[in-house]
Amino acid sequence: MFDAFLKHISNNFPILFKSRVLLAVSGGIDSVVLLHLLKKAGVDFAIAHCNFSLRGKESDQDAKFVEELTRALNVPIYIQKFNTKAFALENKVSTQMAARELRYAWFMELCAEHNLSHTVTAHHAQDDLETFLINISRASGIEGLTGMTENSDFILRPLLPFSRDQIAAYAEQHAINWREDSSNSTDNYLRNHLRHHAIPALKEASPDFLTQFKKTQTYLQESATLLEDYTAFLFSKIVTQSFKGYELNIPQLLEVPNTKLVLYQLLKGFEFTDWDTIYDLLTAQSGKQVIAGKHRLIRDREVLLLTEHKVEDQEEFKVTSKDSLINIPGLTLKIEEASQFDKKDNNAAFFNRDQLEFPLTVRKWKEGDIFYPFGMHGKKKISKYFKDNKFSTLDKESAWLLCSGENIIWIVGERTDNRYKIKSGTTKLVKFTVIYD
Repeated sequence: MFDAFLKHISNNFPILFKSRVLLAVSGGIDSVVLLHLLKKAGVDFAIAHCNFSLRGKESDQDAKFVEELTRALNVPIYIQKFNTKAFALENKVSTQMAARELRYAWFMELCAEHNLSHTVTAHHAQDDLETFLINISRASGIEGLTGMTENSDFILRPLLPFSRDQIAAYAEQHAINWREDSSNSTDNYLRNHLRHHAIPALKEASPDFLTQFKKTQTYLQESATLLEDYTAFLFSKIVTQSFKGYELNIPQLLEVPNTKLVLYQLLKGFEFTDWDTIYDLLTAQSGKQVIAGKHRLIRDREVLLLTEHKVEDQEEFKVTSKDSLINIPGLTLKIEEASQFDKKDNNAAFFNRDQLEFPLTVRKWKEGDIFYPFGMHGKKKISKYFKDNKFSTLDKESAWLLCSGENIIWIVGERTDNRYKIKSGTTKLVKFTVIYD
């Protein structure tokens, strides 16, 4: 196995011979064999061991075993003990997910701190098969079936082409000792159940199953690459970026074959999961939206608008008579004295200074707000003004109101209040100018 391993890393992982890397060692057979292979190949590495505190004394004994092993091989080691269950509870994730997040975050810290180029893990061919079967059970798309990546920006997996049987045979041949994780013998986790039952049955039915599986994954990877290229082509035709976010052109989407799949490909990098509801947005009324995590998708006339989802607070900003600039999320409000009325666009508003009740307030709109639109007789609800002027959901959320006392005197960047219009003979003017970020 060593000759095949050396040829493999020489051809596909030249970085292992040009820099120092971090090797993750649990103490199990896979990582211990990889340690011996890398040492024999002359690779320069340090070792990281995670004690997840999940098996009491057994976890501590694993850490001690790895420490003694590395001391005998004269390799530097870093050991970290985690309170995994507490982390899982606090972050509302499974214990397995908590362990994953903790270890990879720590690996990245170690690499940055000690100038290590990559983290090397001992994932092998059967790990890849187990992940494939798990993803099938989760209704994964094609990207979940293409397998682990051998070489990424951060993780290297040089054992992926090798089987568990090859690793076990190498350990036996070289009398390598390792620690057996007692939790591996149970069927408490789906991965273990597949390892103990499904995969042996598949191998029994087809002795070369693992080899054929790797070929199938190669075909899937090629198909995934083709799909990504097609998606990139469609992205350039369908998606545009504006200050609001990304806009997906609905008429163009509906003209594309397999629209639902195209939507999935365009949006799969976000946290959306309810794809039927997202597809329904194509025929929904303007303003309908789907929220997932930190993002949302809004039907806005003839586009689907992808934006960040922020929970806006009800913060108010005060404007005193001495202020010249007020920074507000999304814009800056400039305040200055003016000698004459020269309004040219909606981004500027003029008021009689003597009519203003300082401090003024800048706030978001709320249900029931009314004002008297400039140039009109009578009052109008802010919500009705938004509707009449075809404000989108995002436009409404980003709108700010300038208020004097209880009166709304300006929908910032839009319309002033008729009660505060400049009359002839007014000499004390205050000019407000909105500057958008």
